[in-house]
Amino acid sequence: MRIAVLDDYQNVALEMADWSGLDATVFNEPLTNPAEQLKNFQIICIMRERTIFSRDLIEQLPSLKLLVTSGKRNAAIDLEAAKEKNLMVCGTHSPGHATAELTWGLILSLTRNIPMEFQNVRDGRWQTGLGCDIRGKTIGVIGLGRMGSQVATIAKAFGMNVIAWSRNLTDEQAAEHNVQRVEKEDLFKQADIISIHMKYGPTIKHLVGRDELSLMKKSSLLINTSRAPIIDTDALIEALNKGEIAGAGLDVFDIEPLPVDHPLRQTPNCVLTPHVGFVTRETYETFYGETVEAVRTFLKGETPNLLL
Repeated sequence: MRIAVLDDYQNVALEMADWSGLDATVFNEPLTNPAEQLKNFQIICIMRERTIFSRDLIEQLPSLKLLVTSGKRNAAIDLEAAKEKNLMVCGTHSPGHATAELTWGLILSLTRNIPMEFQNVRDGRWQTGLGCDIRGKTIGVIGLGRMGSQVATIAKAFGMNVIAWSRNLTDEQAAEHNVQRVEKEDLFKQADIISIHMKYGPTIKHLVGRDELSLMKKSSLLINTSRAPIIDTDALIEALNKGEIAGAGLDVFDIEPLPVDHPLRQTPNCVLTPHVGFVTRETYETFYGETVEAVRTFLKGETPNLLL
């Protein structure tokens, strides 16, 4: 069977696992015409949420038998349409710590002006600004699940005060992580840094909008390594341009790859990374290793693990 490996931006998929004996074609760039480009493949291996597998696309791929995604869930796949087509869909495990680590990279980049100071040295300048401590500051974690709880633990190691909120978070759950649960409005008012770690669903689109941004301190920072639609991007750009908040660190965007002319690229006090929260060698070895394992299992006529 012909196998398509999509969205291998770094061109490393074939190095991360043993694909020997498999007829794999790797696509390194986003597809321009997915239905046409993928119509002759029986197995498609995708990186989570890079290529959208909508009902329309799935119905245009009559040869497709198996869809393997990295991670245990992928909001970009219409699972109902896949089920109706008898398309087998499965996923992989995810180590689950790389994004929490990147979160702190964004926080430290903003608080210590690392991108600016790096450019200063490159351009021959020396010490043009002041950073700020994070010790003693308050971080507000929105979503205290697997990722948010890791961020909270690291914050404690930095000597920060940690508060948290999500719609279903209880005082008891927060206490298990040595964190104080607060109401949403209080989190936005009190936090010096707000970091988002929620699973995206339609009900939380623009959970952070103009009203929430208006509650934040002028000195506060907003970090999003979760899902872009959780924040109203237009409202965020406006708040940054007006100096209503001190800065933002973003790893996720409404349109990916981010268009060259997107206003975020010119927005002040904004550190941007290209959705690399999970992009580490160790994570990719798990993703692609288990992808190959699922493909080989399927080709033997057996059912892969982690069916979605």
